Amino acid sequence: MEAQRLKTIDDLLDCDDERVELIGGAIVRRPMARFEHSRAQSGLAFQVQSGQRPGDPDGWLILTEVSVRYSAHECPCHDLAGWRRARLGEWPTGIITLPPDWVCEILSPGHERKDLFHHLLLLPRAGVRHYWVLAPEDRSLIAYALDQGGYRIVCSAECRDDDHCPKVRIPPFEEIEIDPAELFGKRPAH
Repeated sequence: MEAQRLKTIDDLLDCDDERVELIGGAIVRRPMARFEHSRAQSGLAFQVQSGQRPGDPDGWLILTEVSVRYSAHECPCHDLAGWRRARLGEWPTGIITLPPDWVCEILSPGHERKDLFHHLLLLPRAGVRHYWVLAPEDRSLIAYALDQGGYRIVCSAECRDDDHCPKVRIPPFEEIEIDPAELFGKRPAH
């Protein structure tokens, strides 16, 4: 029996399909963008960026749908990722090789293992200090912070209903009041 060869970044770059990423040496098709996913992603990007001062050297560069190369066999495409501007130096080009300071993934049906297991192992090894997971279907957010080589939960918020959805301040964006109700949207009246 022949051993399966792990795919590399070169295999990923040779792939004709743009909606793929490299996870654990396998080329994986990314999920179709759904309304709930897109709403949470754009809403969080807006809230985080609105708290930034233009040109602040201590500020953040926040990107959506960005590929980050962590190793020859790991190049996920993050829903949201942020870098402290002071760490970046010059603007990167192509696939970014500098690990972000913050990553946020929005759970998609069928891809939970990547976000809730794989990234919880990969990102701390790479030194990503903050990792958030948004779950639009559950209307919840969990934020992790790097602590002694692993992640610990620093915040969890759940919108049980439109009247019970508290605003939160979460590292590394404590100066911004995040409104989960805006991320998940008000439920339509029936």
